[in-house]
Amino acid sequence: MSDCVQKTEDFLKRRGIDPATVDMEHLLNTFLSEMEKGLRDEHASSLKMIPTYTTVVSEIPKNEPVIVLDAGGTNFRTCLVTFDTEGTAHIEDFRKVSMPGVKKEVSAEEFFSTFANEVERLIDKSDKIGFCFSYAASITADHDGIPLVFSKEIKAPEVIGKPVGATLLQELARRGYDVSNKKVAVLNDTVATLLAGQSAKREVPYSGYIGFILGTGTNTAYVEENSSIEKLGLQDGGSQIINIESGNFDFCPSELDREFFNATKAPQQYHLEKMISGAYLGPLSTLVIEKAIEDGVLSDTFKARFSKLGGINTTVMSNYLEMPFNHEYELVACCEGNKEDAVSLWMIIDALIARSAKLTAANLAATILKSGAGTDPRVPVCINADGTTFYKTEYLKKYTEYYLHTHLQLARRRYYRFVHIDDSPTIGAAIAGLSL
Repeated sequence: MSDCVQKTEDFLKRRGIDPATVDMEHLLNTFLSEMEKGLRDEHASSLKMIPTYTTVVSEIPKNEPVIVLDAGGTNFRTCLVTFDTEGTAHIEDFRKVSMPGVKKEVSAEEFFSTFANEVERLIDKSDKIGFCFSYAASITADHDGIPLVFSKEIKAPEVIGKPVGATLLQELARRGYDVSNKKVAVLNDTVATLLAGQSAKREVPYSGYIGFILGTGTNTAYVEENSSIEKLGLQDGGSQIINIESGNFDFCPSELDREFFNATKAPQQYHLEKMISGAYLGPLSTLVIEKAIEDGVLSDTFKARFSKLGGINTTVMSNYLEMPFNHEYELVACCEGNKEDAVSLWMIIDALIARSAKLTAANLAATILKSGAGTDPRVPVCINADGTTFYKTEYLKKYTEYYLHTHLQLARRRYYRFVHIDDSPTIGAAIAGLSL
């Protein structure tokens, strides 16, 4: 067995999958440098560092209803949200419909008509609207959002370049509603996740807030001083939330990663996302396992069985670590009768998840360092983390916390707490709307 373990360890180091092959100091310095460059000029960095003109409020307005819209994935959700005197969010009149443009291409008129249809029942409930728009968009100084591109699921090319808040109000006005006092705050889901952290029940005060999503994709948001956002030229003494677009961080730790990037759409983009997120961890692990077969770490019998799977996803790789003796799982069946295959496969998948966690920790550590918060252990940074990949992938959260504790808390004396707020996009959008 020791030969099997040694052979697997040698493979992981040689191929750059062992987390120890990632230099955390270099990674942190590179991430911070990219953040600085992105604040000066987003075209000079892999991190766009998008200003949102959204601030963290000192107190959430109580007992004031706000209309909330959430356009994300394949669904469009609408509801009314009110925070009670204890700061608890109450979600009422919730409804969900399909996003326009999912089934077929729609015009801009059809797109905004669908939104207006859902807003009409709530229109008289509040003059404030919080709009979580989970697609790539630039945010304007008046809190509107201009779509830059839609994911392939949404087919609405005419909407690109149109301010979604103002256009929605125009459609409502066309229908005869008085929208003269209506205000719309548009924000993306990561920024909403940060804001939702404010609603967390707390035992201590927080010195700062981080919004973090690790699901199908990944992204991070934090609060930055306006004077540090050189590309805006603001010297007003204020601050605002920055949407880092952290999934696009340019980092390639090994030749194997380069090979994987080259097999994906847009090989030069979203390197961090392609090493840690749910959409890519499975395909990346498929490639690594194939290399292990090629290097003689896994047997020919395993090779024959594995080839029939046609690749694996993130859930399948996670299941193997969670229950490596459950023969209903595909990867367990691939190792049947060969203990060395079973041990080597476990080590390979575990290393991939641990490396993902180290990269995730570097992202969060750099963000906290850049924020300047968390220096007092009594007043930590609140990290509101969302996403099924982060919470459901075996060991990923545990390893992330280990690397953060080691490289941020012990090495740099910065302090943080994780929270998980249900309905974060809805609650964060409500806070943004109430802040108008």
